[in-house]
Amino acid sequence: MSTACDRLKARFARIALLGQAQSMLHWDAAAVMPVGGAEARGEQLATLSGLSHELLIAPQVAEDLAAAEASGMWDSANLALMRDAHARAIALPTPLVEATARANAACEQRWRTARANADFGMVAPALKEVVRLQRETAAALSAATGLSPYDALMEGYQRGIGAADVEPIFAAYESFLADALPRAEAIQAARPAPLPLPGPFPIPAQQALCRAMAERVGLEFSHARLDESAHPFCGGTPTDVRITTRYNTDSVAQALLGVLHETGHALYERGLPAAFAHQPVGEAAGMAAHESQSLIIEMQACRSDAFLRFIGPQLHAAFGGDAAPYAAANLAGLWRKVERGFIRVDADELTYPAHVILRFRLERALIGGELEVEGIPAAWNEGFQRLLGMTPPDDARGCLQDIHWHDGAFGYFPSYTLGAMGAAQLMRAARAGVPGLDDALAQGDFTPLREWLRLKVHGQGSRLGFQDLLREATGKALDPSDFTAHLTERYLTA
Repeated sequence: MSTACDRLKARFARIALLGQAQSMLHWDAAAVMPVGGAEARGEQLATLSGLSHELLIAPQVAEDLAAAEASGMWDSANLALMRDAHARAIALPTPLVEATARANAACEQRWRTARANADFGMVAPALKEVVRLQRETAAALSAATGLSPYDALMEGYQRGIGAADVEPIFAAYESFLADALPRAEAIQAARPAPLPLPGPFPIPAQQALCRAMAERVGLEFSHARLDESAHPFCGGTPTDVRITTRYNTDSVAQALLGVLHETGHALYERGLPAAFAHQPVGEAAGMAAHESQSLIIEMQACRSDAFLRFIGPQLHAAFGGDAAPYAAANLAGLWRKVERGFIRVDADELTYPAHVILRFRLERALIGGELEVEGIPAAWNEGFQRLLGMTPPDDARGCLQDIHWHDGAFGYFPSYTLGAMGAAQLMRAARAGVPGLDDALAQGDFTPLREWLRLKVHGQGSRLGFQDLLREATGKALDPSDFTAHLTERYLTA
């Protein structure tokens, strides 16, 4: 029995290492790869995807899974995750896996040009191929799992949560937003306008500040890098985390808050249980869980009144000028401003879920065949108008702004808002369980919050799904009312 377990662990370690190599190639493509390398990179990723897939579907895996018996909580969870991974893998032919990786890489590169030219037509043919392959993948996974095709894709990003769980949560939030948004705008309009920060903000000074604040939160640069990319992200491996941002000399908030967000992701990766490295149970608990960790740092902690009292003097020291705009109350007016906008990554936390709700509905329709690629721009604009009362002026500020679909990530978007809700729930529990947490944040000390998250979330790996992780950490499953209570306190109190 131990031999079967040992063989499984060794095999899944190899699969994990191949996945880490793919992650590094993705980082390289986004951060430093020349445009001319795109075709070769697609072939490299396709080959690694094929090798991983073949390791996972080998007949020996099924035999070892049948023979292995778990001994203890972590081994039992690890075996269950191996079974799930194997079941999903054997549903997909290796040529489909390789074709998908190749098509995603090609479409992602074409998307960069299309977005720069605000021309959806430039990427539409490549996206058609991506969607075709995603539909084929979803159908195969649906047949193997008994889930709907879209739910089968969602399961790959956050297990145990499907469209039927998300729909009522999103519908309730849409109703909340219809009332809360105009109220928040009215309260905000009645206050004096905040003072703008006195830019410009030289990029070298921004880079130094971003690195210093990431270190403040707890990121060790002996195990991390900070680079630039068109779309900020966190990648790499738990011992070599790669985060990126983008800089704008007219705004320090874009880069700084982006780095703080990605640092939350990075801390999760760094805090995963080292004893289970390269095993399924040693990975993060899913993308909603991951988003909860980026948002508890960026939105819950770093936009709190307490932390703004700390960061203001740091900003003033870095960029100089009049000190008044860097006062905590003024920063709150700037960084917690409610404003309807076209770009998801720049959205405030009140309107952000509307961006996710739109994408959830469209991608579900795409996978289900109710929407075709050619119809995306019109459907996007119509949905955006309905949710936020605005129509994007061009594709770059509309359906071309995100990388996700062009990289084959369908079923991922709900994780953003589920994560925001989980972050509010976790922060409420952390404040109740960690005396003086806000006093520490006011000193730029993230140690109490970080240690609580290491214990309750990071160190749990993926032995628990998102709902059970929240139950153990907070005493209840996902409760969206904690999120709306947070928003009410922050934005609807005159």
